[in-house]
Amino acid sequence: MLVRQNHSVPPATVVPILIYPDVRVAVAWLSTAFGFRERIRIGESHRAQLSIGTDGAVIIGDVRGEQLPPESGRVTHLIRVRVDDVKAHHAHARHFGAKVLDGPKNREYGERDYTVEDLGGHHWNFSETVRDVAPEEYGCETVEAWIKPA
Repeated sequence: MLVRQNHSVPPATVVPILIYPDVRVAVAWLSTAFGFRERIRIGESHRAQLSIGTDGAVIIGDVRGEQLPPESGRVTHLIRVRVDDVKAHHAHARHFGAKVLDGPKNREYGERDYTVEDLGGHHWNFSETVRDVAPEEYGCETVEAWIKPA
C-alpha cells in the first residue's frame, strides 16, 4: 500500500485516536511520563497529534458525542509502543504516576515489556526486543512473514 505524504497527518500507517476528558492535560502528561512529543495542536483543547520514536503516532481527542474515554474496570484496547530501554522507561513512567499493571517481564517471544494505565484510563504496553525468536519456537505459526522496509 502506498501512503502519500500529507504534512497535516502523522506518517504512520496505523494511528490510534484516544479520547481524554482534557486534551491539554493528557498531552502534557503523555509527553512528560511516556516521552511523546506534541506535533500539531488543533484548537485550544479539541485535538493534538503526538509522535514517538521515528514513526510512532497517536491522536488525542476530546469528549464529543459518542467519543468517550475508557470506563474504569473495562479494558477495550492496549497500545504497544516499542522503546529502546524498558527498565528506564518503566522507572520514568512510574515516577510520573503511571499505574503499573504488569511487568517489566521477559516474554517467551523475545520481548521485555510492561503495561501501565495512564491518567485517562488508557492501557499502554511498552516493549523492548531482547532477542530474535521465530514464532514456531513458542508454539505459533508464521502465516506470512513481515516484509522489512527497504
